[in-house]
Amino acid sequence: MSTISAHPSGSPSVGLLAKNHFLLRRLHSLTGILFGMYLFVHLGVNATLAEGARHAGAPSVFQQQVDQIHRLPFLLAIEMALIFIPLAYHTVYGIWIVFSGQWNIGSYGYTRNWLYVFQRITAMVILFFALFHILSMRGFFPGEIGRALTFEPTEAVSSTVHHLMYAWWIWAVAYPLGILSSAFHTANGFYAAAITWGLTISSQAQKRWGGVAVLMFLFLFAAGMTALIAGVSKAQQPIVETVHTVSL
Repeated sequence: MSTISAHPSGSPSVGLLAKNHFLLRRLHSLTGILFGMYLFVHLGVNATLAEGARHAGAPSVFQQQVDQIHRLPFLLAIEMALIFIPLAYHTVYGIWIVFSGQWNIGSYGYTRNWLYVFQRITAMVILFFALFHILSMRGFFPGEIGRALTFEPTEAVSSTVHHLMYAWWIWAVAYPLGILSSAFHTANGFYAAAITWGLTISSQAQKRWGGVAVLMFLFLFAAGMTALIAGVSKAQQPIVETVHTVSL
């Protein structure tokens, strides 16, 4: 028996959203899967920040990964199609789900109900974290803070370190909380998506997939924290970095 309603019955305000609820939820699930796959790559690349350079005088592994990404043709179009547009839809529709859903953990303390609640809480955390992360890294903040927080692809290591260390709350609060929320939201999202798409029907299948979801969470959290700890650690060391010119 389902104890959660994503859109309260009898509410006339849901209008078009309620009428197309099935399709919109499937699209929400698909965009979540797409962005989740990107997050695995993004955090995996960021974790290479801990490795440094494999050969003396060579660019760091992290810098090499960033260079490869920025050599991709039509990079902005790829980012818009595969990252920003799916993320925007997933976020906007997700906000509607958060504010139209019914939380009833007081009456039904089932594990899936708690997962539902944490999924919605982490969604709101990610919303604010993603806005800060994307806008600051892309240089949308004005003045000195904008220059300090902007990510420079040709100086990947030093600009990342400067970004993290600009203020204590960035590396000590914003990123740990953002990483934890992103790891949980993605892993639990993949778990729920398998149920939504009818891939895990039986309780045994859901249990096995739940184990995989736990491994997903551990990988994402470990990769994100590895990158964060490496960035903070490098702030205590002199950074020798070759400046590259990336051909687009």
